[in-house]
Amino acid sequence: MDFKKLKAVYFIGIGGIGMSALARYFNAAGIFTAGYDRFESPLAKTLTEEGIKIHYDDNIALIPNTFIHSPQERVLIVCTPAIPENNTELVFFRARKYTIKKRSEVLGEICNQHKTIAVAGTHGKTTVSTILTHIFSTAEKKANAFLGGISKNLNSNLLLSDHPQSVEFAIAEADEFDRSFLQLRPHTAIITSIDADHLDIYGDAAELRRTFYQFIKQIDKAGTLIVKENTLDKTPKSPKQIYTYGFSKTSDFQIVNLKSKERNSTFDLITPFGKIKQLDFYAPGKINAENAMAAAAASLISGISHESLRKALRTYKGVKRRFEYIIQTNDTIIIDDYAHHPTELEAFITSVKKIYPAKKLCGVFQPHLYSRTRDFADGFAQSLDLLDKVHILPIYPAREKPIPGITSELLISKMKNENGEVIKHLTTEKAQKILNYDIILVMGAGEMFTIIEKLEKILKKRNL
Repeated sequence: MDFKKLKAVYFIGIGGIGMSALARYFNAAGIFTAGYDRFESPLAKTLTEEGIKIHYDDNIALIPNTFIHSPQERVLIVCTPAIPENNTELVFFRARKYTIKKRSEVLGEICNQHKTIAVAGTHGKTTVSTILTHIFSTAEKKANAFLGGISKNLNSNLLLSDHPQSVEFAIAEADEFDRSFLQLRPHTAIITSIDADHLDIYGDAAELRRTFYQFIKQIDKAGTLIVKENTLDKTPKSPKQIYTYGFSKTSDFQIVNLKSKERNSTFDLITPFGKIKQLDFYAPGKINAENAMAAAAASLISGISHESLRKALRTYKGVKRRFEYIIQTNDTIIIDDYAHHPTELEAFITSVKKIYPAKKLCGVFQPHLYSRTRDFADGFAQSLDLLDKVHILPIYPAREKPIPGITSELLISKMKNENGEVIKHLTTEKAQKILNYDIILVMGAGEMFTIIEKLEKILKKRNL
């Protein structure tokens, strides 16, 4: 599709992190941009401030007239898979034969015009792609970037160069959900992990793995694959260059002498192009150092200098909702993280425990999707057992209908930790008790911003 001929783009589910990046892209190009979402999130509010028209009722009467009266060939409708098929606005546009594309299709059409660096993996892809984007930006190496989180350096999930159509590089988070990443034809790809997830889509872990290998086949034959050590069970025949990264001596990119503090890390990076000593990185923990290593590998392969890499890692500010310190005082620390898979929860909680070994940890967690809760109930229970106290909210359904017997109470029943409970919502009384802990971890992919707002409000009153 020739995007240059578009007059208007409408997003059904505009508040999603991937959808909002595309909305910002078209809005920045001067194309009339609008959309619908179920509720007004902080991100949706920001889009409105940027001039994008958004409403929150599934009502065709609220669709701007520009979309109704413009020639259909100059209008594009973008839809997220999270929107149900019976959505009134989606049904309206389908019945009238508008061009409707999935978010992943549009992202692919944009990125495939450039030399794309795609970051894939069931964990870590948002952090890696955000670090990579900051490295490119710091090095003044022109690129467009579409991120799955809000970069605190950019205060956005989108980076555009001065001339976005003619830029050489695109950086994209390659999402495996709904096989979305198969829309990309990358020149360079990073794979951080291939753990079982999205089994409602794939059926089993073997099919997920097969799809990742299909994604690898789509990398330019003259391009590069960068993959975490021990992730693949067989070596692909293509692309031309394949590098591994990790902490073992057999990895092509390897971190040594890692020292992690509360808010930052230092390490040396061994690469096929020489050793880079004493890198300072503004993020704590082994998992963040590993993410930095993947981004550094792609940067160096793309021609970015050691000095630019050093400066970028030192000035990196992080991603919102990825190991994000919300409050840090002598009495209370609140850390927010998007973790919504057992492996992510374990990595996050373990990292916090290593940084604060003598502190008591209280967690507030919202499971995301009935199917994921069903498929990984045992794993969730084991990860949450690492906490001293656990509060679990009702499951965030997103696109799904309830599954009989799959509730947050199921996770409590499987936990060995007896200090776990389900709370229907965060009351003021419960929030007061949570704030008596040294460290509070807020975890999950649902509407956790409401939990943060409540805790911050009560803590502010307490400190008056």
